[in-house]
Amino acid sequence: MRLASMIPVAVAALVGGLLVGSCDTGDGAVDHERSMPGQTAVQVERLTVRVVETLPHDPTAFTQGLEMAHGMLYESTGVPGRSTIRAGRPGTPPARRAKLPPPLFGEGITVMGPTLWQLTWRNGIAIERDAGTLAELRRVPYEGEGWGVCHQRHRGRLVTTDGTSRLVFRDPRTLKKRGEAAVTTQGRPVGRLNELECVGDVVYANVWPTDRVVRIDSRSGAVTGDIAVPSLLNEAERRHADVLNGIAAVPGTEQFLLTGKWWPRMFRVVFVPAGGDS
Repeated sequence: MRLASMIPVAVAALVGGLLVGSCDTGDGAVDHERSMPGQTAVQVERLTVRVVETLPHDPTAFTQGLEMAHGMLYESTGVPGRSTIRAGRPGTPPARRAKLPPPLFGEGITVMGPTLWQLTWRNGIAIERDAGTLAELRRVPYEGEGWGVCHQRHRGRLVTTDGTSRLVFRDPRTLKKRGEAAVTTQGRPVGRLNELECVGDVVYANVWPTDRVVRIDSRSGAVTGDIAVPSLLNEAERRHADVLNGIAAVPGTEQFLLTGKWWPRMFRVVFVPAGGDS
């Protein structure tokens, strides 16, 4: 998620402690789902993408969050002074847009019916907005860094990331922590988890700063699929673009929208076995 092409300093590896376990929210609610030591290694499916459709994308958008809801594509962009929240039909200019005042750095978003949450990176707040107008409704204190977020409606919780190898579960109204899971593949931590997409109990996560998406069983934290995204931009486009970051499930299909920071294009894709027939 970081300004990989803008800040000419070494970026410290954001490696979080694997605080595996359940967490009391303070109101007696405890989320008991967690990664269990010694659990059986899960077979990881190797996948790649098949492009179904190519769509235009704003090359000035430093994409931090992407989600489809209500037939609209919602996008959060970063960089202080240039951070926004947008909504519109995929591949068209946004029908609605709101700016975040400096020094706010826009991050992940998720839609919850009539409202949505937009995280900020290191500003210590999350913003609740009207999903129709994008108007700001309130600001809620947010502990730690905000990276990705998605909503597991059937479990009544948000799933968030902070750049470490943890999925953190939160109350969807207060954002208080309910618990967390350490994300592992074959028992090894998978760090730098960034933008998220929830599909049932499955969480898809961009791994910053790579062309890699992992499919996670949020009940255990185990990675069940490793998606290697091939270079989707041509050489000229890559010179002006940053990393892959932005994944949105297309409701009612098995398709996803993928894009990245300062990418001039967005791609409707399906995930297929690597090396297999596509």
